[in-house]
Amino acid sequence: MIKYLALGDSYTIGELVEMNERWPFQMRQILLQKGIEVSEPLTIAVTGWTTDELLKGIDAAAIEGQTFDLVSLLIGVNNQYRGRSVANYITELNGLMDRAIAFAGGDSSRVFMVSIPDWGHTPFAAENKRDAKVVAAEIDAYNKAKAEEAAKRGIRFVDITALSREEHENWLASDLLHPGAAQYTAWAKKIAPVVASMLQV
Repeated sequence: MIKYLALGDSYTIGELVEMNERWPFQMRQILLQKGIEVSEPLTIAVTGWTTDELLKGIDAAAIEGQTFDLVSLLIGVNNQYRGRSVANYITELNGLMDRAIAFAGGDSSRVFMVSIPDWGHTPFAAENKRDAKVVAAEIDAYNKAKAEEAAKRGIRFVDITALSREEHENWLASDLLHPGAAQYTAWAKKIAPVVASMLQV
């Protein structure tokens, strides 16, 4: 059984969707259907967390010394939302990558990062008078830097940002900000083949 650790924020915990509708759980179901035995993820994620808050959350979880066969990391949207710099984000992200790799037994090929989705085009953003083009540009800058840092570490990077910019039925949760189950399904379908290849299946 492949032990899986999922680190993140609202996009990993699945704000306003059922547990089995979160992308890590949907990804697991896809892998199980392919005969890849992955455990239910141990999830360390809270809505609203920034990179520094996730670092503190990992400490609070008291899982140091445990190792996992698969580790995912999706964090950063709240850094952008709060107006923090890309440079600050990358500094803290590197600390998180260090932790993720350590949890993967020092093997960066068992760690993957998911891009930050773009919330700027949502009704929530419009109601809060956030400029969609500005948010998109900032998210793109974060993701570009994030992908570059992942490549330096040999960490796989999966880009779901374009999917988050699409519009479909049930694409958003009831708050008209976070993804709905259908969007998480699309993410899982994109992420699962990457994970399968990482696990050399």
